[in-house]
Amino acid sequence: MTKTNDGLMARRQAAVAQGVGQIHPIFTERAENATVWDVEGREYIDFAGGIAVLNTGHLHPKVKAAVAAQLDAFSHTCFMVLGYESYIAVCEKLNHLVPGDFAKKTALFTSGSEAVENAVKVARAYTKRAGVIAFTSGYHGRTIAALALTGKVAPYSKGMGLMSANVFRAEFPCEMHGVSEDDAMASIERIFKNDAEPADIAAIILEPVQGEGGFYAVTPSFMKRLRELCDNHGIVLIADEVQTGAGRTGTFFAMEQMGVAADITTFAKSIAGGFPLSGITGKAEVMDAVTAGGLGGTYGGSPIACAAALAVIEVFEEEQLLTRANEVGNRLKSALTDMQAKYSQIADVRGLGAMIAIELMEDGEPAPQYSGKILTEARNRGLILLSCGTYGNVIRVLVPLTAPDAQIDTGLAIMDSTFQAVFK
Repeated sequence: MTKTNDGLMARRQAAVAQGVGQIHPIFTERAENATVWDVEGREYIDFAGGIAVLNTGHLHPKVKAAVAAQLDAFSHTCFMVLGYESYIAVCEKLNHLVPGDFAKKTALFTSGSEAVENAVKVARAYTKRAGVIAFTSGYHGRTIAALALTGKVAPYSKGMGLMSANVFRAEFPCEMHGVSEDDAMASIERIFKNDAEPADIAAIILEPVQGEGGFYAVTPSFMKRLRELCDNHGIVLIADEVQTGAGRTGTFFAMEQMGVAADITTFAKSIAGGFPLSGITGKAEVMDAVTAGGLGGTYGGSPIACAAALAVIEVFEEEQLLTRANEVGNRLKSALTDMQAKYSQIADVRGLGAMIAIELMEDGEPAPQYSGKILTEARNRGLILLSCGTYGNVIRVLVPLTAPDAQIDTGLAIMDSTFQAVFK
């Protein structure tokens, strides 16, 4: 029986919980680098990258070979039972790659949410405090404690009641939407005055570039002010680099561009080229605040994922993908800026490295009514895109850094023709 997208969608609706979303009603048969083929044989250019997971592309040959070799050896022992060298090697690599001129240690997990929750656990153990400050529009995951940190109710926690206590929300600086850096810092001071004194706050967590929130980047000046505030009050600064890490922003971690270092950095997504791996890297004395057995997980630091991560790091070095990230970003921004001049609905083109987005506005207001139409029209023309943003009015591009220029240009041409069709 021939498989079709409609047929699989019907099976999906009957078998899969409706809470599991799906942006595009297509089903993948195979993929390579920045190209995906669905079960009906149609080809698509992938500008989504599995939501920033495929910086090295689908099935990079080096990653594929590393995983195959590991499968020939063993697939699992649980590192907490029987160790293996690749786990240690990944930790050593991350201790070197994460910014900060201090001794570091790393722990590995499976998902970004796990990394975030364990970062908070470590901060609480180190400071002996319970409170955490997160920011408006921030995204930190969908597990129960991570949801408390995530600054968007619908759809992530809609209908689930109030989330965990001891989380306080500060304003994320975004000049475009009327929040200055001074406003953001003042909102933290209001928390200190109205909700929790500094001695109650274990950590402040933020994304250097907000992902789901709309690809807004903090400035080095704001991050410096945040670093000084944390130092003054003994608060742990957590940089959530789940989406920005592994080279997406043109440096291996976005914090390298901020002039100061976080105490703990989270990572996941592209670090293992499509295999589930996450972790936290931080100051050694902070990380060691948790006693033996307090960190871990059955599949945390899987030998398969560790092999993939070591291959990803080698690919970045051998193929100079940090340089490539900036080249791709410049190519995208140049073309999208040209489109901005043609279409008044494109209010902004922004991003660090190859983490690029456009914001849609009309009559000075967010214009989310175009986002779904753009995703559908682009898909019909053979291009996979994603939307994001507090108002759902941001189109983001997360194309693999390994995509050839000609394919990127084809994708950009599809975006142009899509805008022409949607904005007419």
